[in-house]
Amino acid sequence: MKVLPSEQCRWDLLALGEVLLRLDPGEARVSTARTFGVWEGGGEYNVARALRRCFGMRTTVVTAVADNPIGRLLEDLMLQGGVDLSHLVWVPYDGVGRLVRNPLNFTERGFGLRSALSCPDRGHTATAQLRPGQIDWERIFSEEGIRWFHCGGIFAGLSEFSSEVADEAMVAAKEHGAVVSYDLNYRESLWRSIGGQEQARQVNRRLARHVDVLLGNEEDFIAALGFTVDGVDADYSSLDAASFGRMMVEVHERFPNVRIVATTLRRATTATRNDWTAVAFSEGVLYRAPVWRDLEILDRVGGGDSFASGLIYSLLKGMDLQRAVEYGAAHGALAMTTPGDTCTATLGEVERVMGGASARISR
Repeated sequence: MKVLPSEQCRWDLLALGEVLLRLDPGEARVSTARTFGVWEGGGEYNVARALRRCFGMRTTVVTAVADNPIGRLLEDLMLQGGVDLSHLVWVPYDGVGRLVRNPLNFTERGFGLRSALSCPDRGHTATAQLRPGQIDWERIFSEEGIRWFHCGGIFAGLSEFSSEVADEAMVAAKEHGAVVSYDLNYRESLWRSIGGQEQARQVNRRLARHVDVLLGNEEDFIAALGFTVDGVDADYSSLDAASFGRMMVEVHERFPNVRIVATTLRRATTATRNDWTAVAFSEGVLYRAPVWRDLEILDRVGGGDSFASGLIYSLLKGMDLQRAVEYGAAHGALAMTTPGDTCTATLGEVERVMGGASARISR
């Protein structure tokens, strides 16, 4: 897969997506908590942040924020993440949020038999109100230069216009030689009031026509695209790489433009103990990462985004797909050992995990 040379582009990756303020009750529950930690997060943004902080790549994000103290807190958190904010759209605040708001996401980590829980509050947000023609994609791609463009199903499902914004961004990216990746990231709650699963499938199938690298997890390919996987449990709990390999062949047949299909695979024994791996498919070959058995989970949110960033980093660096899926799976595994949506691991830690390093203390 051809990637534009680094010296020809200002940015290694541009992400398009909404950034939420995550409120984390730690070990408590949202419904009974009295204090919350705060993080920034968002499916598309998380990839850009990890590429910048862990992998040292040059990344930027197109998003929108309501201009109030919560928006300024989001800005401060994003600045700490190191992602360029020159394409951030500030939207005037109306005083009470009737017209525009900043999104919140209350998230429990889960423990043992109690699963993780997300309660998003993201109606009428600034990013959901982005419209086609509002962002000058031609200028960004032609004048600044982008090697890789990343978006996903979360942004596409924010409003009736979001998928059109994603569509025009993808078209511009392809015209200027950028690789386009798309993470299906299906969220039932996001689509429930705007047509449900059938609408999600229509939108994702339309956008998939522009995609070079299609990402997801077990549920995403089934729920968001309508593919079937033989032998997968009703709760999508499976590590059957061969079954997903057959599905990936079907994905490639339906969308021949897609060069790489990649998915994480997990079997959740409990909320805090999972088996974890990942696979990728390209040109008739299935590539598999090692399986982490009984992986201890602190915070499972962002594991898939961290897999995506590790995979993209490797491909931007010219590595082969086997190495890329190994980087992605290791980075995703580490991400779930830290709190928050984004990984705080270093590249050295990722490579030590890939090399089979033990968890003994480093002195």
